[in-house]
Amino acid sequence: MTVPIPQQPPSPIATRADWTRDHWLAYADRLLDAAREHASAGHARITFPGAEGGYGRAVDGLEGFARTFLLAGFRITGARGEGTDELADFYRRGIVTGVDPDADDRWVRLDEHAQAKVEAASLALVLDMTRPWIWDRLDALTQQRVIDYLAPVVGDATYPKTNWLWFRVVVQTFLRSVGGPWSAQDIADDLALHEDLVREDGWISDGFERSYDHYVGWALHTYPVLWARMHGADELAGGRTAADVARLDRYLEDAVALVGADGSPLVQGRSLIYRFAAAAPFWVGAMADVPSVPLGQLRRAANAIVGHFDDHAVPAADGILTMGWHHEWRELAQSYSGPGSPYWAVKGLLGIALPADHPVWTAPAEPLPIETGDDLRAVRAAGWVVSGTRADGIVRIANHGTDHAAAGSLVGDSPLYARIGYSTATSPLADARAWEEPLEQSVALVDGAGRATHRAAMELLDVRVQDDAGGRVAVAGSVSRAHWVTPRPSAHRHGSGLEGDVELAGVVTVHSLLRGPWELRLVRVDALEPGVDPGSLRLRVGGWALASGDAITASGGEGLGAGAAPLAATAFAGGLRSGIRPVLGHGVATVETRHDASPLGPEAAVPLVTYPVAVGDWTATLLELTAADAEPAADAAVAVGADGDQTTVTVTWPDGTATTSRLVNPGDAFGANR
Repeated sequence: MTVPIPQQPPSPIATRADWTRDHWLAYADRLLDAAREHASAGHARITFPGAEGGYGRAVDGLEGFARTFLLAGFRITGARGEGTDELADFYRRGIVTGVDPDADDRWVRLDEHAQAKVEAASLALVLDMTRPWIWDRLDALTQQRVIDYLAPVVGDATYPKTNWLWFRVVVQTFLRSVGGPWSAQDIADDLALHEDLVREDGWISDGFERSYDHYVGWALHTYPVLWARMHGADELAGGRTAADVARLDRYLEDAVALVGADGSPLVQGRSLIYRFAAAAPFWVGAMADVPSVPLGQLRRAANAIVGHFDDHAVPAADGILTMGWHHEWRELAQSYSGPGSPYWAVKGLLGIALPADHPVWTAPAEPLPIETGDDLRAVRAAGWVVSGTRADGIVRIANHGTDHAAAGSLVGDSPLYARIGYSTATSPLADARAWEEPLEQSVALVDGAGRATHRAAMELLDVRVQDDAGGRVAVAGSVSRAHWVTPRPSAHRHGSGLEGDVELAGVVTVHSLLRGPWELRLVRVDALEPGVDPGSLRLRVGGWALASGDAITASGGEGLGAGAAPLAATAFAGGLRSGIRPVLGHGVATVETRHDASPLGPEAAVPLVTYPVAVGDWTATLLELTAADAEPAADAAVAVGADGDQTTVTVTWPDGTATTSRLVNPGDAFGANR
């Protein structure tokens, strides 16, 4: 649901000129040229410099081959094979070696390591896509060996019930097209699973946990479109393609509004080292000819994202993608990731598979939503409300429905999913400490030992955009069983919060009201567990984390004395300002710093407000994220009252606008399944 705010004066944000198709090809060729320099003797493994991944060097080499093979396939297909003979020869030789059981650099088989099942999908997809230039030119022995290599996918019931379903569908569709083994039941089961994961407004959950992230776009929407173009897929689709495209179309209406004016995608969710893979759904939208988002805007969104990383020297001077965001930062990757893992980023270059005469290359460029005006919207499936502001080019979300956890489970908060706020200009803290202790964009009960509670798995109460005579405001809320977690050791992390020994603290309700660069965060401790003394606790509200390679400055941080005016705590870094101030309740404002905790820079700062715990009483905190040189926010005012069994909140915002909102009572919603 979208309720646009009236357009503001022109944005001072400078927007990049669109790349021509030649620019896209040059960027792709730079990546491919660098990759080939790190190939094994038989070309079957491409092992980039860097520490060995958690699955070992053999898997690293397979990842490097398969993921760059995706890009090579896009390049060859878009050129219709013209001028790409050398590239096709290189990867064709790698295939011959990869499936040779006696080769020193052969591929890890699907029955040797599960990661090979992921990479097999890229191999099958591109072998189908480049059939005239690679598959058809393989000798009969190699073709049979490829079939044998891929065949273990048939009947394999160990695939996780996530986006992995498409890996099995893609591989079996290719096998069927070349006379290999396949299972109609496997494909039917996987397509049915996909339907089970579909949610409102074109959004799709990556599994049965509350998992909404970039996998929605670069996997769960991208594969259905690419699969529908494979040989024989129309015979398997059963008429489903129109529905897949309709969902993609609706999803893209939200997705284009989640790109910042500087081209940054939302810094949220796992696998962020794939960076500009976030551009993939815009290209598949062009491939599918979606009706609601113009070709020129789809191209612009993809260009903005890839251009954002190009502007930040990604890839580095040697042409290699590292594990990180703007620069290498290994902790952003999953623990099992190797140096070839980041190359799923090449999905964002999918557009080069569209030939030069495709209309996407000549359609007039159309600006992103953030470039034309302020925007408020609700992403109901994910439990997000979104505020994009043209003046600073930032898109922010308040999250009350996504935690990468199963409903009712009590686990640690994943910094990548369970924080209250994410944006295109900031990153959650993601070092080891951040997994154990929620700080930024959190509401936590903190005990005398400094332990902070977690909110997963919270229950969504409300997600909407309110539009009435008083003004527009986005409203979302959730309730959680706040709990402390003593984590157990884990060999690998896949994005979910840490599991461990759980100690319940109480029930906490949080509501976020978004308008412009501000969030008014209302918090109430509804109850504490027997034996938990409120006097031994503090209620801590965390603001936006700023990080930079340069010095971070902060101001304010004083508490509220008797009769004193609310004083903000503010951090400045990288041209941004993160502010926080207590509006209702006796809060103390401070700024806490962290070192080497963020992918955006070695120094990070988080403004905080800490309150005493008073069960049943509301606190209200104003958070701000905007450009450092923006006009400082004026004071806000909040009045909380009762209207029957509902809570009514009237807010006077820093811009002078007054809104009145009714908050959903958590009593009926707590414990309900979403």
